[in-house]
Amino acid sequence: MALSYKARRRLSMLALVIGLPAYIIVAVSIVNWAEARWGMMPWWGSVLVYIVLGVIWVVPLKPIFRGVGKDDPDAPQ
Repeated sequence: MALSYKARRRLSMLALVIGLPAYIIVAVSIVNWAEARWGMMPWWGSVLVYIVLGVIWVVPLKPIFRGVGKDDPDAPQ
């Protein structure tokens, strides 16, 4: 069952306001734990890890964000 436009807008807002800050906290905590356990990474390794983590969060949420910035296709003309 496909989500309606309003449901996708609400889910995308929820993902950005609550989900993204929670993801950032978890990602930084995991990187800090890994660095404490195995030692500091070189600066380029840290940059690479944070770039990957910064892009990977959108992959599962892409269907929710698709078309949200456009006009409501379900609205009457």
